[in-house]
Amino acid sequence: MNVRLENWVIFLIHLKVNNVTTVLDQKELLKDVSFTLYRGEILALVGHNGAGKSTLMKTIMRTLEKREGEISILQKFDQDEQLLLFKKYITYLPEEPLLLTELTAMQHFQLYAMSYDIDEQTFQNKLDRLVTGFELQTKLDSYPEELSKGMRQKVQTICSLLPDVPVLLIDEPFMGLDVFAVDYLLEIMKEKITLGTSILLTTHQLGQLQSLADRFVLLEHGQVKTEGSIDQFETITRGYKND
Repeated sequence: MNVRLENWVIFLIHLKVNNVTTVLDQKELLKDVSFTLYRGEILALVGHNGAGKSTLMKTIMRTLEKREGEISILQKFDQDEQLLLFKKYITYLPEEPLLLTELTAMQHFQLYAMSYDIDEQTFQNKLDRLVTGFELQTKLDSYPEELSKGMRQKVQTICSLLPDVPVLLIDEPFMGLDVFAVDYLLEIMKEKITLGTSILLTTHQLGQLQSLADRFVLLEHGQVKTEGSIDQFETITRGYKND
C-alpha cells in the first residue's frame, strides 16, 4: 500500500478494537474481539442476550477493564496510554440512564458541555434544538427522581448527542422512548453520520437494521462469530437461528 493511500485509510478509521479480552470474576466475557469502525458509518453489534454486546460497549468506555488487547480512536488515541484524550473523542448512550440524583436535567447538560469543552453559544444552540425535539422544555429543572423512565432516557440521550465527536456508542437506543422520540433520534443520528460521526450500536429491534446500519458484527459467547455488510444480515441470522 502506498503512503498516500495508507494515510487515507488511517484517516477513515475512527475506532479500532484489536484482540480484546475482558474477564470479570474469573469469567471470560469477551475473547479476542476485533473489528474496525470507519468514518461516517453505522456498525450494528448484534447477538443473543448474554452474547457480550453491552460488555463490549463498557469495555470500550473502560467502565470494565480489558485483560488483553488494544482499543484506539483515530489511530492516535490509545485507551491505555491516553485515556483522557480517548474519552474526549467518544460519547456513550447506555441502555439504562446513568444520571446523578443530585443534578437537574439542565445541570447534566451543562456538565457534559464542560466535559467536552463545548462553548456557550454552541451549547445553547444545540441544547435548544435537542430539548425541543425530545419535548423536554418543561423538565429542565427536574431531578431524575421526578422524571419518568422515558424522560430520564431522553435526558441521557441529549447528553450523548451534545458533543460532536468521531465515535458515538449507542446501547439499545430505542428502549423507553416514545415513537416521536425514536423518529427524532433517528433523524439526529443520520445527521451526525452525514457530518462524519461513526456510530456503534446494539439493538434487539432487528427490523431497524436493514435501513439503518451499513455493516454488522455478530457476537456469540463473547466472540465474533461473523461480520459483514448489512445486506448479508438476513441470510446470516437465518442460519444463526437454526444452529
